Amino acid sequence: MHTKDIVYIALFTAFMAALGVFPPVTLSFIAIPITAQSLGPMLAGSILGAKRGALSILLFCLLVAIGLPLLSGGRYGIAVFLGPTAGFIYGWIVSAFFIGLSYQILRSRLNLVIEFIILLIGGIGIVYTFGLLWLMWITDTSFKTALLGMLIFIPGDMIKIVIALFITRAIKRAYPAISAV
Repeated sequence: MHTKDIVYIALFTAFMAALGVFPPVTLSFIAIPITAQSLGPMLAGSILGAKRGALSILLFCLLVAIGLPLLSGGRYGIAVFLGPTAGFIYGWIVSAFFIGLSYQILRSRLNLVIEFIILLIGGIGIVYTFGLLWLMWITDTSFKTALLGMLIFIPGDMIKIVIALFITRAIKRAYPAISAV
C-alpha cells in the first residue's frame, strides 16, 4: 500500500466522522435513527474502489469501537456493534467494498444508469439486508415488521444515492488519479 492510499483511506474515514456531526433523526416506532452517515460508504466505494473504500469504513468502525464518539448522535464503543443498529454498520463495510468492486469491474461501461443501480444495490440493498437481518435477530422482530419499519428510510436513501452519484462524477472528473487502483 502506498502513502497516497493511506491518505485517501484516512480522508474518507474523516469524511465519515464529519457526516456524524449531522444529528440523527429518531423515530418512535423503530430503533434505527436516520443519519447522513449512510452516504459515506457509497462515496468511499465509488471513489476509492473496493479495497480502499472498505478499509476507510473499517478504520472508521475501529475508531468508534475504541471509544471515539464518531457515530451520529455521539455514539461510540463496543456496545454500538452489539445493539439494534449494528447490522447497518456492518453493512457499510460490505457496501463500500461491493460498490468499489462494481465500479472497478464495470469501469469501461459506467454511465448514469449503471452507477445509480450499483449505488442502489450497494447503498440500500446490502446495507438494508445486513441491518434487517441483524435487527430481526437482536430484537426478535418479525421480517414483516422490521421491513415495514425500514420503508421510512428509502426516500432519504434515494436522495443520498443521487447526491453520491453527482459527487462521485464530479470528483472523478476533477481528480481522475484518485480512482486509479
